[in-house]
Amino acid sequence: MKETPKIENPIGSRRKLSSLEILQYIVLILIIFYFGKTIFIPLSFSLLISFILYPICKWLEKKGANKPGAITISIFGLTILMVSFFYLLFLQIASFSNEWQSLSAKLIETSTQIGIYVEEHFGIDSEKQSAFIKNATSNFEILPILKNTTNSLTGMVFNLILFPVFSALLLYHRHLLAVALYQLFPSYKKETIHEILIQTIHEYYNFIKGMGLVYLIVGLLNSIGLLIIGVPHPFLFGFIASILTFIPYVGIIISSLLPITVSWVTFNSIWYPIGVILVFAIVQLLEAYIIFPMAVGNRLKINTLVIIIVIILGGILWGAVGMILFIPFISILKLIADRTESLKTLSLLLGDGKSKL
Repeated sequence: MKETPKIENPIGSRRKLSSLEILQYIVLILIIFYFGKTIFIPLSFSLLISFILYPICKWLEKKGANKPGAITISIFGLTILMVSFFYLLFLQIASFSNEWQSLSAKLIETSTQIGIYVEEHFGIDSEKQSAFIKNATSNFEILPILKNTTNSLTGMVFNLILFPVFSALLLYHRHLLAVALYQLFPSYKKETIHEILIQTIHEYYNFIKGMGLVYLIVGLLNSIGLLIIGVPHPFLFGFIASILTFIPYVGIIISSLLPITVSWVTFNSIWYPIGVILVFAIVQLLEAYIIFPMAVGNRLKINTLVIIIVIILGGILWGAVGMILFIPFISILKLIADRTESLKTLSLLLGDGKSKL
């Protein structure tokens, strides 16, 4: 009697990846991300935008709009929001420029007072002070800073043009891309991949809600801090600073200039501007290490330690942009690890400890 050949289960036959293999894959991916950041950064932002706009496009298509029309309306609505944001930034700069004469006079007056104080208490005359300042600033070269700033602004403008183009193309070809993604995996994995894809969209949505909560908390903390030290219009300045933190580092600097100027001119004391700086600095530290990891990390069901590590790693690889983009990346990795038997260890390490084993 002929023995029937034994058919192996393709799912059960898959071995678990070792820790060394997982580490090798992670290192390889990080190297690719670092050297390919020029194309990966705009693509990642565009993917994020397309995932956010996908429900709107689906709703418009159900209401009778064709695919190009739905995509155009969605992109146009997002463009209006972005234009409104930059208009707010322009108003901030314009308001600050109106206070420039008072600020410059205050700077001259303060520098003169400091010079007199130093001369009276330390015996250093104005000529020596001028020589010291000149020597201290002799190695400060403004041209490299201007060059780097110009390059950054040019790259930002170029990316702002690419974002809607890439997003529109991703939304238009979403079915083709989904089919191509399914083809990369065995047929029995199609349902799992579809589930991961749908949940990824929801994770991005939760990420945006988390960011909204971060802006609200930061705005309230800024406003309360400014209110305590007595700065005029604390809620206006506090929430403007919160919104402008969307631009890493630069946003908080720009948003702090106006309350610093107003407090300086209003109270004629340097302690109020120092108070504004301290309030914004403390809130920024809370936002970076407590509020953002907890508000966004909890929604993504990823533990706070991993969120902080990912933020730092994103900053190392992609700069400030990486701090924003790497959070959704780790959420996608968590989704994949949850549904892959060979990555259960990675899923456990990334999780918040509330999932049942």
